[in-house]
Amino acid sequence: MDIARPDLRKKRLRRQIVVLAVVALGVTAAAWAVMRLKPAVPSIDASTVWPDTVKRGDMIRQVHGLGSLVPREESIELIPAQTDATVVRILVLPGTMVKPDTVLMELSDPQLQQQLVSARLALDGALADYKSLQATLQSTIMDKKSTAAQVNAQFSQAELQANIDKQRYQLGEISGLQYEQSKNNADQLTTQHSISVEQLDVNQKAVQVQLQSQQTKVDSARALLDLYQKQEDELHVKAGISGVVASLPVPMAVGMHVTAGTSVAEVIDPHQLKAALQIAETQAHDILIGQQAEIDTHNGIVPGHVSRIDPSVLNGTRTVDVTLDGPLPAGAVPQLSVDGTIDLERLHDVLYVGRPAFGNEDSTISLFKEDPNGKTATRVQVKVGRASVTQIQILSGLNEGDRVILSDMSRYDATDKVRLD
Repeated sequence: MDIARPDLRKKRLRRQIVVLAVVALGVTAAAWAVMRLKPAVPSIDASTVWPDTVKRGDMIRQVHGLGSLVPREESIELIPAQTDATVVRILVLPGTMVKPDTVLMELSDPQLQQQLVSARLALDGALADYKSLQATLQSTIMDKKSTAAQVNAQFSQAELQANIDKQRYQLGEISGLQYEQSKNNADQLTTQHSISVEQLDVNQKAVQVQLQSQQTKVDSARALLDLYQKQEDELHVKAGISGVVASLPVPMAVGMHVTAGTSVAEVIDPHQLKAALQIAETQAHDILIGQQAEIDTHNGIVPGHVSRIDPSVLNGTRTVDVTLDGPLPAGAVPQLSVDGTIDLERLHDVLYVGRPAFGNEDSTISLFKEDPNGKTATRVQVKVGRASVTQIQILSGLNEGDRVILSDMSRYDATDKVRLD
């Protein structure tokens, strides 16, 4: 028969309690140890980051902008219609090389033809009136000259007779009464002679005035005829300069009616181009007229200088014109996309590094600096100054020779150290 052993049951229960207590204590210790562990350092592939070394020396501040080649203002020949007309023929299409006397299109204006005929007739009439008036006035002058000549002959004869009678009177050959009559006749003809000379002078001046008045009518008729003739000549639209025919916003078509002043053609000299760059307004405030620039046409780099800065802002950018100082490479045409870099200033003996993915000038940014072992990188706070397109000035936080990561490291914002594999 079995004998009850209550002391064994108590020992077994006590042993189980002890085991459970030990297990609970171990679990607690393990959890506490895990909580005390630091998070693992994240690792990144070193070949995927963009490192750079802090340098000391001269740094050129630059700004960069995209843009296109556009014609210079003096290289554009915009040809307007001189009268209301209709397009009857188009001889040259956009993109064609032309010379100054190349006819681009022909226009028609029937009303101008009528005005031209009327102007020719008006000029012929004015010329006929001028010649008729000239003949009439010349005849009048001849009559006046003839009368003046007769008076002058009578005056000369009377003056001669008066001198003779004076001598005869002094010799006593004639009476004083006869001498006085001769003298009075000479004096009267002297007055008539003076009057006839003045009348002739006045008439000649009057003739000039009347002829000038009629000449004004002739000149007016000739000017009107020249105007209509020029307008008729310009119905044959010519290029005016050597260049390339450009496309108009509203293309011309045969049968289209255009009003006076409407642009019917545009010719551009392809050798006179400039670069129009779009620069962010936050970077454009340091740009000055005359600063040096380089324009990358993707087929060569052309030097230039800033010639104009648009004062207005559009979509956060300002237009900066760069005049090209070197020859254009092959394939450079209007509207060609280009990249432009403008030199703002040269900073002497400064610390600088490549411009990181994020970071504005005159601010404090965080960068990962490679540790001496080259295996890890630690986050440091860096104060930066002036910025360029590809470089930025270091004011504090880094020393010459330090290597930093310039790539976008925003996904590691939660850690201050990374491992480079």
